[in-house]
Amino acid sequence: MAVPPTYSDLGKSAKDIFSKGYGYGVLKLDVKTKSQSGVEFATSGSSNTDTGKSGGHLETKYKLSDLGLTFNQKWTTDNTLTTEITMEDQLAKGLKLGLDSSFVPNTGKKSAKLKTGYKRDYMNLGCDLDFDMAGPTVHAATVLGFEGWLVGYQLAFDTAKSKLVKNNLAFGYKAGDFQLHTHVTDGTEFGGSIYQKVNGNLETAVNLAWTSGSNNTRFGIGAKYQLDKDASLSAKVSNACLVGVGYTQTLRPGVKLTLSALIDGKSVNGGGHKVGIGFELEA
Repeated sequence: MAVPPTYSDLGKSAKDIFSKGYGYGVLKLDVKTKSQSGVEFATSGSSNTDTGKSGGHLETKYKLSDLGLTFNQKWTTDNTLTTEITMEDQLAKGLKLGLDSSFVPNTGKKSAKLKTGYKRDYMNLGCDLDFDMAGPTVHAATVLGFEGWLVGYQLAFDTAKSKLVKNNLAFGYKAGDFQLHTHVTDGTEFGGSIYQKVNGNLETAVNLAWTSGSNNTRFGIGAKYQLDKDASLSAKVSNACLVGVGYTQTLRPGVKLTLSALIDGKSVNGGGHKVGIGFELEA
């Protein structure tokens, strides 16, 4: 069996059906370029059509393949600078080490996180340590897989309070064209998803969530249809009568346009619907 996914990537295929191809309520522009020296630049800007608030970021990434090092730096319009340094497959095959730091010049606030991960056949392990003057928080996760079956566990322990602040469990099954995922979050949030690749053009997913002590069950159905090699259509509907539609068109290599809308089925004539436009450039 291949290396299992990380805990956060369990059920990712179903999550992508409900998230990718949509951007309603936002006008967004993404530009990606790469210099001859190998430095990658990513610039993103967006404007929320509801609040009128705009934001963006500039990100640079450089890889030293021979040393297994990756340097990533991002500066956002809210004046936050983040830097991430990772090293992979150097000390041991499958071992990944990283240091993630952030700095806010206006306030002088600083934070740092030490990340470790180890992956090989049948297992994927991860442990992160948040540095805090009051006491670090330990984040750990493991996923084990065998013949398509997956089981994962995730926790977070606050050393300052000597308290377990996160306690999550997940199960799943993954075949060639079918994926099943269930999870329990802190013993109160229950959820599951089913993903199926019907054929080369059509993908479908079902998502279900329920909170203990509440009668409110959240349910959704989504699908993505590849119209041709350059265009795709996405649609989803929830039990709250919210209908989302998205259309993605590759205008030419490196130029992609995304149109999306969210329709409130309970108030079709009353307004409150949202639209969004995304434009991606890559060179």
